[in-house]
Amino acid sequence: MLTLLGLFAILPVLVLLFNSLKTSLEIGTNPLGLPTSADFSNFAEAWRRGNMARGFANTAFLVVGTILGTWLMAGTAAYSLARLNPPAKRWIENYLFVIISLPVQMFIVPLFFLWVKLGLIDTLIGLVIIYVALNTPFSVLLLRTFLVGIPKELDEAARLDGANEWQIATRVIMPLSWPGFLTVGLVAGLGAYSELLFAVTFLIDVEKMPVATAFLQFSTGYSQLYNLVNAAGVIIVIPLIVLFLFMQRRFIAGLAASGTKG
Repeated sequence: MLTLLGLFAILPVLVLLFNSLKTSLEIGTNPLGLPTSADFSNFAEAWRRGNMARGFANTAFLVVGTILGTWLMAGTAAYSLARLNPPAKRWIENYLFVIISLPVQMFIVPLFFLWVKLGLIDTLIGLVIIYVALNTPFSVLLLRTFLVGIPKELDEAARLDGANEWQIATRVIMPLSWPGFLTVGLVAGLGAYSELLFAVTFLIDVEKMPVATAFLQFSTGYSQLYNLVNAAGVIIVIPLIVLFLFMQRRFIAGLAASGTKG
């Protein structure tokens, strides 16, 4: 069963790789098989036509900004819910559960008019704020499961030593919950890396577009340059594969820990 699941996961990636080495004509006649001859020029052409160098730079800004913003917002909110017992705690948690169940598309129209009034349209900062807002509800609930598993005796011991609430949060609790922050950062970062809908809606200048929008450049009239689409897909996927290979143990351990606490 694991072998079948592995093949189910890897076969689309192999097809993507094979088609990235074919011409558009060969993709039409042989969409699933091995390429007759490897055409590596597709990668250079996709990189140039899709303006992927600028796209990766913009995406790096969006990913880093989203991770840092989500850590700040979700970390402080989760700490309050887990350690401070604020009023209406249960209502807040239920509200967060409702929010993450809503489709993000329903927020686009009101957000667009609000961003126009605030002057945040066509700015990367404005897009970062949206990504942070979209990731924060789930991240708060996930981080809370880590924080409630940390013994309350640590807080009391720190207070006896004269530590204030900020020192307890930053020097005692937060360092112990780093697996949760790592998991939240990976989830938020990957979401910002691959997001397309809000990017094409709130950005106008092509020089500010993230790398995920590169696929929009590979069309000529009513036809699509599928060889360049697949080549761009391989280029975009490679950083994710490398990141997951380096971080898979920590990521899986963080998810596992989140399900055993709280």
